[in-house]
Amino acid sequence: MAPAEGPVAIVAGGGRFPAEVAEAVRATGREALVIGLRGFAPRRIAGKRVATVDMLDPAGLIGLLREARPACVVLAGAVTRPGPLAISSVFSAFRNREELARILSSGDDRILRGAVALLEENGFRVVGAQEVAPGVLAPEGALTAARPTVAQEADIALATDLLAVTGRFDIGQGVVVSGGRVLAVEGPEGTDAMLDRVAQLQRSRRVRLDGGGGVLVKRPKPGQDLRVDLPALGPRTIAKLRAAGLSGAAVEAGGVVLIDRAETVRAADAAGLFLVGRRA
Repeated sequence: MAPAEGPVAIVAGGGRFPAEVAEAVRATGREALVIGLRGFAPRRIAGKRVATVDMLDPAGLIGLLREARPACVVLAGAVTRPGPLAISSVFSAFRNREELARILSSGDDRILRGAVALLEENGFRVVGAQEVAPGVLAPEGALTAARPTVAQEADIALATDLLAVTGRFDIGQGVVVSGGRVLAVEGPEGTDAMLDRVAQLQRSRRVRLDGGGGVLVKRPKPGQDLRVDLPALGPRTIAKLRAAGLSGAAVEAGGVVLIDRAETVRAADAAGLFLVGRRA
């Protein structure tokens, strides 16, 4: 059973997000213990060296957590989904054959839920990053000087309706729409690669953007466990939006992480893009 008091353990993947969570936790006076996933997390996060463990070594991770006795565990940062054989090797010691088969044949959501369940079964309380660092989530309203036009608002509404449907099938957290036409739906490749695909479609002249450009909409999948794999948008996404010729992005307020918010907003303003948070 997790102690009522203790450090916040952050199991860190790649990117800036784990450091932002650690900094936010420490700003409240709590201790943040970071355990980095080898090959994804840097050796230093938020100015401190981190313990490392292989993503495919759950016993090693559980051992480090037992030593730390954290009050709660947060999963933060990007990782690449391992192959079926690797997933099988991780879960086979903890799951029966039927459940393992369901995990292997499922999408990312079930695998992530399996990882959370594994930690909980070993006595750890898993919480979302937003519970220990609420400031990382997008607020409601416009964050940039640019605002969406009436036509772009219609594209945002269409994209939002589409994500409400596709998300139920564990298909992505983002979609690009221009002039009422769906240009791309995020798949396992992620948002950045989807935006690269939109840019390539334009270079090949297979699609042309509406005169008002196009919009990216990101939101969690319906029923998604918000403790893991929160959708995120950061400076790199802004650069991809610009390269794809889009006009801006709308994200779910309270449901999407803004990585390095100040820099993200600055980059969007510099590019003349809009960035808005909308309630579900």
